[in-house]
Amino acid sequence: MGESLLLITIITLVVLTFRRARPVVLDNPVVINRPGKYHITLAPQLNGAQTFIENIAKQIGDIAQNLPGSETHYFSVHDEKVSPSGEKFYLLAAASRGGLLYFQATKPKPLLQDSDSHLKTVSEFSAAILAQHPLAVEADAGSGRLLHDAVLAVAQTTHIRVEELTA
Repeated sequence: MGESLLLITIITLVVLTFRRARPVVLDNPVVINRPGKYHITLAPQLNGAQTFIENIAKQIGDIAQNLPGSETHYFSVHDEKVSPSGEKFYLLAAASRGGLLYFQATKPKPLLQDSDSHLKTVSEFSAAILAQHPLAVEADAGSGRLLHDAVLAVAQTTHIRVEELTA
């Protein structure tokens, strides 16, 4: 009787150890909403990007509550720990609306036509989400610059390569 209990305990410990060793990859979009701070939408399999994005929000800190709104900034993020299998990077959009920071991360799509681009992919993904959170006032260039600089600063301190996507 005692041997069976010991065997079950050992098997349970081994199974739990192996399950914790692998990161969990989600197949559904993840939405993280911290009221008064930020709103993050991560495409499937990009839940590992949460740490980088939260570090950006921390870099900006409480200043975000005073930001009226900014244009959306688009980036390609080369993070080996996060990028989905087979991809070398993921796409990130960052904006502020009414004192909240909004981040969207998505996987790049194959560029099949001349009109396709990574900027188009991430801007469409971002626009669909930000349509629910329109700018209340005209976009402020200073807010956008602060957000842009925070992304680059966090990327530099975490040794993640970030490239801005422009038209």
